[in-house]
Amino acid sequence: MPLAGYGFVLLAAGLWALIGPLARYCLAEGVTPLEIAFWRASFGALFFGLHAARHGLWRAPARDAATFAAFGLVGVALFFGSYQLAVREGGAALASILLYTAPAWVALLSRLCFAEPLTRAKLAALGLAMTGAFLICRSGGGLQGGASAAGIGFGLLAGFTYSLHYVFSRHFLHRHSPVTLYLFCLPVGALALLPFVTFAPKGPLAWTLLVLGMGLVTTYGAYMAYCEGMRRLSPTRVAVVANFEPVLAALLAYWLWDELFPPSGWIGAGLVITAVFCVVLDGARGGDTRDGGVSRAAGVAEAPEMEEAGEDTGLARGHMPVE
Repeated sequence: MPLAGYGFVLLAAGLWALIGPLARYCLAEGVTPLEIAFWRASFGALFFGLHAARHGLWRAPARDAATFAAFGLVGVALFFGSYQLAVREGGAALASILLYTAPAWVALLSRLCFAEPLTRAKLAALGLAMTGAFLICRSGGGLQGGASAAGIGFGLLAGFTYSLHYVFSRHFLHRHSPVTLYLFCLPVGALALLPFVTFAPKGPLAWTLLVLGMGLVTTYGAYMAYCEGMRRLSPTRVAVVANFEPVLAALLAYWLWDELFPPSGWIGAGLVITAVFCVVLDGARGGDTRDGGVSRAAGVAEAPEMEEAGEDTGLARGHMPVE
């Protein structure tokens, strides 16, 4: 049902928007940014592991293990870590908006890795995203005293490593369950972060934020909601709806901590979001023929009933074509 698909994607965007605020509360409890990233990956892996054990999705071919491990190092450890450091150094609003320079990186990586044409629309989006990021950085990021160079650098690094998820997904998610993928990638990312983590004493509130907030809600819950949206909508529609995340994150940062951009910062934020829409709409004009939703394209419309009967379906395996 299309309306349900939009609801799932909006839910995922809302859950991801909570990462910045939850991280701020964890920091206030004395948890360091890299420890937050470590526990997010660890508890996320735990919940995906429970799901995989329940549905028999814990196997992966040995030939893909090295690639999964490499993605865990970059797409999990470096991405989770740089984003938490960006929140600490530049504020939740700045970190979230700079994260959405990712479409510009996606356009460049798609050209290099898949020989996709760098169209005028993609070049325009690249210019908009970079201009928007510059205006945000000049605006101060919503923190008193302005945005630090470290906050800007970590935010851009988070955007780049986030963009790698698109490249990786395009190659692997059509033949591997998302549950299996995250089951293997998240523990590798957590192990890569471990040597750099300084563990702080934590009370009940900190553990609740880490286990339920970062692990269950913003990792397992958000990715599962996103995949449910992918079952019902075309990838282009999902991408457009999911881009409400930085708007929600900025509003939350203003509501909770008065992280308010000056006018130039909001103009920059608008340019970044406009760049995202340019990229995805250019893809739609280029021939997004799967408006009926991923689940129908994958031929698994009757999967829930078949799964109850114990049959191995595309939905149970999580096989879904992605752009």
